[in-house]
Amino acid sequence: MITFIALFRGINVGGNNILPMKDLVSILENLGCQKVKTYIQSGNVIFQIEENKAKNIDSKINSEILKLQGFDTKVLLLETSKFLNIIRNNPFKTAEGNRAHIFFLYSIPVNPDLEKLNNLKSTSENFVLNGIAFYLHAPEGIGRSKLAANVERCLGISVTARNLNTINKLISMLKQ
Repeated sequence: MITFIALFRGINVGGNNILPMKDLVSILENLGCQKVKTYIQSGNVIFQIEENKAKNIDSKINSEILKLQGFDTKVLLLETSKFLNIIRNNPFKTAEGNRAHIFFLYSIPVNPDLEKLNNLKSTSENFVLNGIAFYLHAPEGIGRSKLAANVERCLGISVTARNLNTINKLISMLKQ
């Protein structure tokens, strides 16, 4: 069995792409996923799947959501060790949980515009790009952060972000 952390992008945010977690659990179970656990409505899921069923499970999940719910979404699947490695490398792990964020990258940026990111950041913000993670400390929050709003555009790839409070909850769920 492989344990995955599934991070869904853009579901149940701002009244768009509504997908109740019970429906998402059913979709995953119908695809052979087991021990499916969700956390909050914005698409954080932990599940196990047999190795022989794991191949292309992300595209199967996306296809089922499109077929059953009528919208296209992106899911980023991380095996436990990869997820925990990203968390271990967080340079802002001591920051307040809702002020530090990890943007999980769907691929490694080929030509990130770090100069533009530096120009967009406020004096209180700090960031680090490391492989498939973009770490952001935004002491004033990300609601009005020009940096946070432009991460995806400046990196040139899709991302999905979680704050440390959510990440810590996912870690505790992994231990259960």
